[in-house]
Amino acid sequence: MSQVYRLHSTLELPLETVYDHFESDPDLPDGIDSVDITRRNNTLIISAVSTDESISKYTPTAQLKASVSETRVFTEEEEARRNAPRWGTPEEEEEEEPTGELIEMAAFKGDRETVLQNTAVQYPMFEVLCTIARKAEKGTLTAISEVGGELEATRIVDGDDRPASIEVVEGPRKENSSSSGVNWRDNKFIS
Repeated sequence: MSQVYRLHSTLELPLETVYDHFESDPDLPDGIDSVDITRRNNTLIISAVSTDESISKYTPTAQLKASVSETRVFTEEEEARRNAPRWGTPEEEEEEEPTGELIEMAAFKGDRETVLQNTAVQYPMFEVLCTIARKAEKGTLTAISEVGGELEATRIVDGDDRPASIEVVEGPRKENSSSSGVNWRDNKFIS
């Protein structure tokens, strides 16, 4: 059974791109029959529908969670005009209509519990997140997962897979931590 141990995401992409991806009938990983997409105010929830019929309909399956916000996107020409020096009076500048197109962005930002929730079919849903990450022009997805008994590192930056490795380092030892500190209770210099 594959599992995701650590995950951190800063992915951001147009909401329309997310919807288009799922409307194009993508190949979903084994274990996922389809996905349900729900939007509650400024939150987008993509829930897995499992192919495993032994999973109760009351068991929460894995879901991806993104916050939705509006942002203004400018063409290169509009950006140059916005950054050019202005010589008009403040009244003339206030009357100028904002340029650019207002679009909704889906931000899959945070650690595993924030972005990838619930454990039933969690790894296949992680694979769906990786597919979405490859469509994002902005942001990073890093993860440590276990596949077939082996640890695997994943790193996707601005839509491209990048090399990733796992480094195991020795942390502080529990047995030495209590004896290496100062015992403040029996300190003769403190009364």
